[in-house]
Amino acid sequence: QLQLVESGGGLVQPGGSLRLSCVGTGRTFGYFAVGWFRQAPGKEHEGVACISIRGDSTVYADSVKGRFTISRDYAKNTAYLYMTKLQPEDTARYYCAADNLPCEGLPPDNWYGNRGRGTQVTVSS
Repeated sequence: QLQLVESGGGLVQPGGSLRLSCVGTGRTFGYFAVGWFRQAPGKEHEGVACISIRGDSTVYADSVKGRFTISRDYAKNTAYLYMTKLQPEDTARYYCAADNLPCEGLPPDNWYGNRGRGTQVTVSS
């Protein structure tokens, strides 16, 4: 079983930046593609970004393209989501998910067998 723990969320002003981390333990994290998702109150889960097993391919939702960057560090068993130019509509609980699948088409979260509990991001002045 792969355990995922997110961190790095918090309160940030509009236009600000945050970097979220997702640490995987229990199984070899490098065998999995990693996706980041978010869910705002009253809204559906939204796929934000995905990075492939090898780390050579990334996919982004249109809503974050050009503002968010997903990356991973195999030595640290960690995936990151660097978020810039944050806006109030980015406010949500962000969580990561991992599984052995391709990132093409930004797979929905129910395709992933491993998910973390998330970290809250609030964008407000």
